[in-house]
Amino acid sequence: MKYFQIDSNLFVKNRKKFMAQMRPKSIAVFNSNDIYPIGADSTLPFEQDRDLFYLSGADQEETILLLFPDAMDSKHREILFVRETNDHIAVWEGAKLTKEKATEVSGIETVYWLSDFDKIFFDLMTEADTIYFNTNEHYRQAVETQTREDRFIEKCKKEYPAHQWAKSNPILQNIRGVKEPEEIELMQKACDITEKGFRRILEFVKPGVWEHEMEAEFLHEFVRNRSKGFAYSPIIASGNNANVLHYLENNQEVKDGDMILLDLAAEYANYSSDMTRTIPANGRFTDRQKEVYSAVLRVKDEATKMLVPGTIWAEYHKEVGKLMTSELIGLGLLDKADVQNENLDWPAYKKYFMHGTSHHIGLNTHDYGELKKPMKANMVFTVEPGIYIPAEGMGIRLEDDVVIQEKGEPFNLMRNIPIEIEEIEDLMNK
Repeated sequence: MKYFQIDSNLFVKNRKKFMAQMRPKSIAVFNSNDIYPIGADSTLPFEQDRDLFYLSGADQEETILLLFPDAMDSKHREILFVRETNDHIAVWEGAKLTKEKATEVSGIETVYWLSDFDKIFFDLMTEADTIYFNTNEHYRQAVETQTREDRFIEKCKKEYPAHQWAKSNPILQNIRGVKEPEEIELMQKACDITEKGFRRILEFVKPGVWEHEMEAEFLHEFVRNRSKGFAYSPIIASGNNANVLHYLENNQEVKDGDMILLDLAAEYANYSSDMTRTIPANGRFTDRQKEVYSAVLRVKDEATKMLVPGTIWAEYHKEVGKLMTSELIGLGLLDKADVQNENLDWPAYKKYFMHGTSHHIGLNTHDYGELKKPMKANMVFTVEPGIYIPAEGMGIRLEDDVVIQEKGEPFNLMRNIPIEIEEIEDLMNK
């Protein structure tokens, strides 16, 4: 891995939080992701299942974590199963986790080879009444592929029909949403790498460059700073492309007078950052661009102040909608009649700002975290309002990642990434 090894105390704490919410005499199992094929002998780069990583730090395929707080033998209360390595694998694939290294990474003393799993699992299931299955219940998930976890659940239900079943996901939603200090530090590192990429691009951009050339500049800066690369598919949208919310082609030439919407960020140690900035291709905003940009920035700044303990996510979005409505009236895009006659299920402001403002961020860009309960300190959210005006060939979105505090305004992990009009113009013209 490119990142520096994470202190295993983080994963020890995470497991303790999970096990504290398990039923008596229950086992929880977490499987690594598959390596996905793309044809012939080619595969996609491996990405670890984020729940397994959160609880163990093991960043390797063919890995299983088993938690059994009430195991009769204390050494079986936490077990990590890893793929057995040998000299042949080391030559062809590189070093894999030894049992000793797996303990160092995870803080788990009991490590077995994966080939021992079925035998040990059977023995432990004779002591257990309940098995926790790790299903994906994220509110945006739309997975059609059968995962390694899915296959395990199917096999387990068939072989152990007398056991009770329980869901790991509600526990994970609860504990993953509130970040530990070590996690916030890793996310700060991802944001700092993102800052380096953005500052690099401000010196590079000019009319005539291509969107994919900008993508390459970012990727270079990210990887040279120990990131795998982008935390999510990068959006580099010049001109009217900015009005396509998930524009991914990144294949157009940047024109003089365009603005460029950059929705991209680095990952670090599997933790995401999520940034959006909108910059002028020629280094100077027009008066109208400044007007709309300033409106978006005001909404972002005011929305950020609302992210405090006790805030309800759905109500927060309604309040942000009111802020945006006021700004759109000020820009002449809406009038009071539009607001008075609006459909409450699709308010008038949605014509120009049709997406949400904030989501949890962490090991996933759209991370786990409870959304129907009051916000808590150390939750990390994006704040990303935008105004999209296809008729003017203009789309502006601004986004930072912020940490909710016990008291006062959130702490901005992207506080050092230029966002003010004057600073962006100065850096682009120095």
